[in-house]
Amino acid sequence: MASIDFYFSTLSPYSYLAGNRLEELAARHGAQITYKPFDIMALFPRTGGTPPKERHPARQEYRLIELERQAKKLQMPLNLKPAHWPTNAAPSSYAIIAAQKAGGGDLGALVQGILRACWAEEKNIAEDAVVKDCLTAAGFDASLADSGLLVGAETYGQNLEDAVSAGVFGAPFYVTDDGARFWGQDRLDDLDRHLSEHQT
Repeated sequence: MASIDFYFSTLSPYSYLAGNRLEELAARHGAQITYKPFDIMALFPRTGGTPPKERHPARQEYRLIELERQAKKLQMPLNLKPAHWPTNAAPSSYAIIAAQKAGGGDLGALVQGILRACWAEEKNIAEDAVVKDCLTAAGFDASLADSGLLVGAETYGQNLEDAVSAGVFGAPFYVTDDGARFWGQDRLDDLDRHLSEHQT
């Protein structure tokens, strides 16, 4: 069975725009997804990147143009300047990590629910109530938001180290078990093709 490490940030608009396409292609190929939320703001300085607010005005402007263009193409609602962004990504990331360990719900739906809350629903994903609502909606126990703090913090930090080691420098980023890397929601078709060509 093929496996995919999915590196993403719950603050990433492009991770949001990926929607459920990763889960759909994984299902087609019988591939397993390991969800690896990480601190993208900590990744940037370690891999030559720059946080959006520190980029040249031309880059900031084009980022908004591209986000609007991609959202329109994908027919997904998107607020270009959410009321609660940037916010603390740790609580939502810890919940995803705890849910992945606990099982019993739809992890893809949880990730998409959290991203949608930030980028389309004007919710603060750092708030306990928002995270718990997302857990419940995806079929998980809402108490995971509380019980998963310790292991969540440890794994969240390790995911960042894993990302650097794997050559990840942005989000979303997909790394297959044979070492192929794909950066961006607009590279999912390439990931799909790669899995087709390398199935055993």
